[in-house]
Amino acid sequence: MAKPGFQDLPLEWIRAYEVAARLGSFTAAATETGLTQAAISQRIGHLERRLGTRLFVRSARGVSLSVDGEAWLPYVSDALRTLRDSSQDLFGARQGKITITASASVTQLWLAPRLRALPDGMEVSFASMVLQSDFSPKESGVEIRYGLGDWPGRYAVRLFEEALSPVAQIGHQEWQDIPRLGVSGPRAGWQDWARYSGTSATPVPHLRFDSYSGALAAAMAGAGVLLASLPLSDAALKRGAVRRLTDAVLKTEATYWMCADRSAITRRQWEILCRAFC
Repeated sequence: MAKPGFQDLPLEWIRAYEVAARLGSFTAAATETGLTQAAISQRIGHLERRLGTRLFVRSARGVSLSVDGEAWLPYVSDALRTLRDSSQDLFGARQGKITITASASVTQLWLAPRLRALPDGMEVSFASMVLQSDFSPKESGVEIRYGLGDWPGRYAVRLFEEALSPVAQIGHQEWQDIPRLGVSGPRAGWQDWARYSGTSATPVPHLRFDSYSGALAAAMAGAGVLLASLPLSDAALKRGAVRRLTDAVLKTEATYWMCADRSAITRRQWEILCRAFC
């Protein structure tokens, strides 16, 4: 029987090497792959014997890459990435629907008006995120998060640049004397506006809402002045349901981001969502 060559290296051996090399630990590789540490070590040992070289240096303190192991890693990583991306692009779209988790306000005011940009036949399910703490990257495919976009190892793209300014449904009344509307959540509030604009501290809001869409509805009903997210209020501003009360705009680094675990969505699906919503 002919001696096995390099052309038929078992993929599970190569995968064990890549994970252990990337994480720098057989134990961590076992956790990621769902195998035992012994299984990882055995597969890497088989691979080393087939290649005729040591890929790792073993010691009492753990393992580290050998010169050959370090030199081979970028080629293996690139090959596995190409295999994963191509299989996702070709076959991933057939593996069920995409789930997007977002606050009801963002779904209503930002996502819904852009749904026509999605291609026909693309199945998308929307789930409401009541609080930021509801976020669970292992349970849903795509999430809309408020923050700085610093979620390593995930797809992440900014939906819009946040811009805040007071709006209300009023006539000629001085808006500084109108009750303020408050919104719970992570975005900047009236005290931030006072510091930005150099005005005195603003009245404490007597009406407070746990959703931005609720606060915007109250502003449209004439209940008070809202420190509005201009991107989320764009439709209401254009139809005259509320109007801006000043040209001043408070811009913040934090805003809404669309993010996803790379294993939960294909690259092609991600690009489609980015074109539709960003």
